[in-house]
Amino acid sequence: MPLRLLLFFLATITLSVSGCQLSPNANDERLSLTADPMDNAPPVTQGLDAAGLSTLLQAEFAGQRGDFKRASQGYLEAARRYGAEALAERATFAARFSNDESLIEEAAQSWQTLNPEADTPNRLLAALSLQQGNWMESLERRLALSEANQDGELTGFAETAIAEQGPLNRLLSRLVEHLNQASFSDPAQQADALLAAALWEAALGRTEQARDYLDQASGLSERPSLLLVEGQLAFETGNPGQARQVARQGLQENPDDVRFLLLLAQAEIRLDNLDAAQQQTDALLDRHTGSDALRVALAQLYLDEGHPDPAQRLLQPLMGRDDTPNLAYYLLGVIAQSKGDTDNALLYYRQVDSGEEFLPARATAAQMLIDDDRLIDARAFLRVERMRHDDYFSELVKLEVQLLDELGRTNDADTLLTRELARTPDDTDLLYFRAMRAWEMGDIEQMEEDLRHVLRIEPDNAVALNALGYTLADLDLPGRLEEARELIERAYALDGDNPAVLDSLGWVYYRLGNAEKALPWLEKAYARMPDQEIAGHLAEVLHALGRSEEARQIIRDVQQRTQDHPTIDGLIQRYPELDPANDL
Repeated sequence: MPLRLLLFFLATITLSVSGCQLSPNANDERLSLTADPMDNAPPVTQGLDAAGLSTLLQAEFAGQRGDFKRASQGYLEAARRYGAEALAERATFAARFSNDESLIEEAAQSWQTLNPEADTPNRLLAALSLQQGNWMESLERRLALSEANQDGELTGFAETAIAEQGPLNRLLSRLVEHLNQASFSDPAQQADALLAAALWEAALGRTEQARDYLDQASGLSERPSLLLVEGQLAFETGNPGQARQVARQGLQENPDDVRFLLLLAQAEIRLDNLDAAQQQTDALLDRHTGSDALRVALAQLYLDEGHPDPAQRLLQPLMGRDDTPNLAYYLLGVIAQSKGDTDNALLYYRQVDSGEEFLPARATAAQMLIDDDRLIDARAFLRVERMRHDDYFSELVKLEVQLLDELGRTNDADTLLTRELARTPDDTDLLYFRAMRAWEMGDIEQMEEDLRHVLRIEPDNAVALNALGYTLADLDLPGRLEEARELIERAYALDGDNPAVLDSLGWVYYRLGNAEKALPWLEKAYARMPDQEIAGHLAEVLHALGRSEEARQIIRDVQQRTQDHPTIDGLIQRYPELDPANDL
């Protein structure tokens, strides 16, 4: 019997029995509160007991009501109670509809524990790790899939890591270790790993190594995948002519594969063969009639290569419709601005009415007016936009303050922020913004006052708790470290998966003199978000524990990932012995 029907059947029995007991016609003996006759019964060791049945029923009914978080929690409890993979799978499915990342992760991990061979939970956990910025964990999960002859999607992961500036050296080192140690029974998974390594080697400027991995993948991978990576390598190494040749070869062998049309269009654009590129983009659009997203993406491709006219031609058919994508208006604004047509650009930017393009459109428009020596117009524009878009009020105030600060007009920025907070004194977004601005200016008293105000309004604001606790810990103010610890631990209780909170927790323990206790928190924070501030904290704690070579390796990683690393530079000034340059 399907689980849903079984639960409905059991629920019907339960409700009918319950109705009999509560019937006004029941005799006094049945209604009297007597000792439970089951008290001395042996425990249930198999099947559903009362508590288990209740948990499952509540989970099922919660799912029926759309309360997917409670449904997932119920299924998860039952899965652990009975060791049932099907319930863990159901818990994971419900959690995905709850949009609660920590619950999704917990459910997927339970499912994986019950069935280590299942690929879905590992794939889901790999995607979550990537979303959280935990590159190494995501790679490890993908390698586990690959070793189990399941698709780890390593090539796609490699492309994402390049685009988002992930820690390529660390990732490549682990991938090479995997390639050297794994015994592949599925050639497709070996080819996937080799192609990922080729992409990373090319992105790091090591063309010969990239070509070597590509040659090793030849004969193992499906021909289209191999050619597509070869085309991308050509772009990475500045050889669009080679990319065009690969794209043509791919089209000849796979005439229905639109990926090669896109590759060919990109190559022609890079070679300034715009007529040929337009033929390819027209062919793409003919194959995907009505695809607004493709049209906008192609326009962006032209713009990225410095060709506004064909980009505008692609976007024009989208104008005048009720469902014109916001990104199309934004790109048209960029095009008009590139041609010096400020007024038309402003009109286009103002038509971006919501979504992730809203604030960039206002910021670009305001900066455009400022660059045109029209600061008064820029401020008037932002004031009108605040009145037109109440949902973005705080963000638009912050935007204007930031623009004024960049111009060195700090007094004007202070006046604006003070005035708007006088009008909306309990706007926690603006209060937090003013607190962080005060911190940047060294005004710790104002920062603490504003954060305390936020916490009076929202006692469970984990961001404010963490910011105040971290600041007190970082400044190492006499007599306030215990207060800092309490604030950060409150933040952790509210948002325990936040890497910033994990970092703060580790840092305050270090300030309190317990480097051993600090280390695991900082390692966990760095694994989830390998930015330079957390890296600096982790390196300092490792050094304090006598693990200086590990600290230097972390510093090397940061220096390789980014050209600008003031936090790491400051750490090296305090501890010159940690400078990797000393190893040369």
